[in-house]
Amino acid sequence: MSQNDKHDLTKERLLNEAEALFAQKGYNAVSIREITTAAGCNVAAINYHFSSKQNLYLEVFRARWVPRARRVQEYFRRSLAAHGATSPTAVTQALAEAFLVGPLSDEERQRHYQLMTRELGQPTEAFELVADEVMRPFFKELADMLRPAMPEGEGKEDLMLNILSIFAAVLYFNFARAAVTRITGREYDQAFKARLIKHIVEFSMKGLGGTLQ
Repeated sequence: MSQNDKHDLTKERLLNEAEALFAQKGYNAVSIREITTAAGCNVAAINYHFSSKQNLYLEVFRARWVPRARRVQEYFRRSLAAHGATSPTAVTQALAEAFLVGPLSDEERQRHYQLMTRELGQPTEAFELVADEVMRPFFKELADMLRPAMPEGEGKEDLMLNILSIFAAVLYFNFARAAVTRITGREYDQAFKARLIKHIVEFSMKGLGGTLQ
């Protein structure tokens, strides 16, 4: 194995272990030594590969969180294409499918959620990265799809609030699985996911007052 290959493997181990620890404990509660011990390398490796703990944290979002989000978005686009329409109903269903059924494993889903939950509570530079590279472009894409179906005279803010409300339902049923299972008594098998997707679509369309179909 070449020296470059060894360096790449060390960098990947640091990213993997840092992501797991940051997700579990949060940025401030994780030390550099804890990360390097978990990754099986010395403390100097973080300075060598990332210059600082803060840069390592940002790289976790660039190299792990953002690509996962884009995989979910691509799943959404493929699902929407399969529906053959960009109506609000089709968009909502494709969005729910992307999160509840889509490409992330349970471990990826949990890490994704934990990292973003901490950023929503105490935003850092990582949140700005996510907002600029993932959230704003995707919300614009959704807005462009839904705007033609909006009632005449309804403004941009109303449209964005509608999208946020749909997202809220999708994200809750995707990430609050333990609570939903406890309350409903249902496991997240394929049949229940299909039931939830149907519910999200119907609930969202009713919430929009029947003006979007």
